[in-house]
Amino acid sequence: MRRLLVVNPNTSASVSALLQQHVQAEAGLHVRVRTVTARFGAPYIADEASYAVAGHATLDAWAAALASREAEPDAVLIGCFGDPGLLALRESSPVPVTGLAEAAFIEAARHGRFAIVTGGQRWGPMLQRLAHALGHGPALAGIHTVVPTGAQLAADPVAARELLSQACLDAVRQLGAQAVILGGAGLAGMAAQIQPSLGVPLIDSVLAGARWALRSHVLAPARETAGFDLPWQGLSPELTALGTKPA
Repeated sequence: MRRLLVVNPNTSASVSALLQQHVQAEAGLHVRVRTVTARFGAPYIADEASYAVAGHATLDAWAAALASREAEPDAVLIGCFGDPGLLALRESSPVPVTGLAEAAFIEAARHGRFAIVTGGQRWGPMLQRLAHALGHGPALAGIHTVVPTGAQLAADPVAARELLSQACLDAVRQLGAQAVILGGAGLAGMAAQIQPSLGVPLIDSVLAGARWALRSHVLAPARETAGFDLPWQGLSPELTALGTKPA
């Protein structure tokens, strides 16, 4: 049985439960999904400051998961549409690592130019930067952010579906997108309800992440064992243990 570790970079247990439910359902019975929650940071990532802290929280939650008695995973999925800590974790992990955004970018780009719809206006430039950093800038037709954050959308699913449906339609009509990504851990499951009215593929970022875990991975791990190549000071015991010994 393959094992997938999902790291929720925010402190919201409800988001972790949503990730566990949808990733496990998509992965199937032959994959054991384990979702862990950040031990510090923001309840929902919505700006540059919370994103920066979430990168540290991702590494910390991963290190704590490895230090537990659970079997080591075969792959790691960062359960945030924004992938905080992605490159650092990929550098440090002996197994493949991706995030909801990267997995969704890869899937959407197969259909042509794609648009992103998500909650929280501050995410626009952050996602633009991430898409370019991961090499998907040329395929990105544009980003539509709605005013409510992902947490606010998840709290009122009926209103969220109406708002997000219109945003997805606008992305297709105004940007000429050949696919749309509905991005956000808190929006898991909503794409299936919006898809029938859209006319182009609508990609649920959480399910895209789960599907990535089932495929053979293009990027080989950078190292044979988990760890960091420098000593740490003042971090959690689990992170410190993965660092090198002080000179």
